[in-house]
Amino acid sequence: MWANESVFYQIYPLGLCGAPRENDGVTVNRIGRVAGWVEHIKALGADAVYFSPVFESDCHGYDTRDYRKIDCRLGTNADFAGLCTLLHEHGIRVVLDGVFNHVGRGFWAFQDVLKNREASPYKDWFFLNFGGNNGYNDGLWYEGWEGHYELVKLNLRNEEVVGHLFACIRAWVEEFDIDGLRLDVAYCLDPDFLCRLRAFTDTLKPEFFLVGEILGGDYNRILGEQKLHSATNYECYKGLYSSFNSLNLFEIAHSLLRQFGPENWTLYKGKHLLNFVDNHDVTRVASILQNPAHLPLIYALLFAMPGIPCVYYGSEWGVTGEKSQGDHALRPCLEEPVWTELTEWISTCAAAHKQCKALCYGGYRNLLLQNKQLIFERALDGQRVLVAINADAEPYTAHFDAGAGRARDLLTGQEHDFGGGSILPPYSAAYWEIF
Repeated sequence: MWANESVFYQIYPLGLCGAPRENDGVTVNRIGRVAGWVEHIKALGADAVYFSPVFESDCHGYDTRDYRKIDCRLGTNADFAGLCTLLHEHGIRVVLDGVFNHVGRGFWAFQDVLKNREASPYKDWFFLNFGGNNGYNDGLWYEGWEGHYELVKLNLRNEEVVGHLFACIRAWVEEFDIDGLRLDVAYCLDPDFLCRLRAFTDTLKPEFFLVGEILGGDYNRILGEQKLHSATNYECYKGLYSSFNSLNLFEIAHSLLRQFGPENWTLYKGKHLLNFVDNHDVTRVASILQNPAHLPLIYALLFAMPGIPCVYYGSEWGVTGEKSQGDHALRPCLEEPVWTELTEWISTCAAAHKQCKALCYGGYRNLLLQNKQLIFERALDGQRVLVAINADAEPYTAHFDAGAGRARDLLTGQEHDFGGGSILPPYSAAYWEIF
């Protein structure tokens, strides 16, 4: 699967492109702005872009009006098709947000229900009670996502609904040549629907990638040969920033052992979760980390741990944003990309990740673990890479059994002689490939 060796870059188009918060019905080619980011994305080392919602919606994109039409605030279908072509020409794959659990109140089939009530041919597309009422005082009750009436839950056991969604996905492949889908609130989706979706998309394109949003619990309930390829790794998201803020690297090390360690009970060995340090729903990493010196280190961990790394637009040069200030604070309009020392560091980590099979597929084993230091091994078919993190402001002399005398740091190109141990500089990270 191509995704297992890729670096993802997430863009929230309605935010980045400066679209109005509410759908104003005016068609403007704002999505074309992303064309100016393609060289930056490529230089960063990303070879797949995950676009948050791009289809016509009421407001934020997750309240879909029409799965067949690019949101007018972003432009036309032709505008987006041109961008997808440009990305593919640069060797960058395209993954779209599949929002299939619910639609917006402006969705054409739901509008027909509001107009024609019991006589609507689409009444069974939703979970309705014509004897009830809702927060919008429509004179009928319907199920909304987690109680949000602006998000109308779809009936994914209705064959007409499934047929409509699958036809739309086929059209996205034909019109935009997309390479995969990120499934919004996959933990809410009917398990039978997930299996049918996997079987269907397997027929559309070789290695069509499916990753599901899941916040907790056992990710295996949506992962598997007949289900999804990947899932969002929220467990390690929390472990990453919390480990640095509390200066307790035992937290992230425990999560990684639980997920990918050498023991037989490991939960996700051989699977590839989508890893991230922030996204469109959570506080930006530059805002949540208490010590700015830890920012390069958290990215070094992101690219070295098992799984697929994903970078959120703007965070590669330290854009800030607090969840407490609302979702719009996390999804800003950015005129053009910026290249900084942090961006260069992330590019270096991304290059090492993509070029090293052990970092893409290798196992996970701890060699040294302290509150402020962590050294672990990723090994595959004789290739061994030791990943070292020192989160302390002081140098640390690490003593561990490397099993060899010399190594090359994949991040600096420098050779290293362990000699029974190694001095880790303050706030440092290294990827040592053992000779």
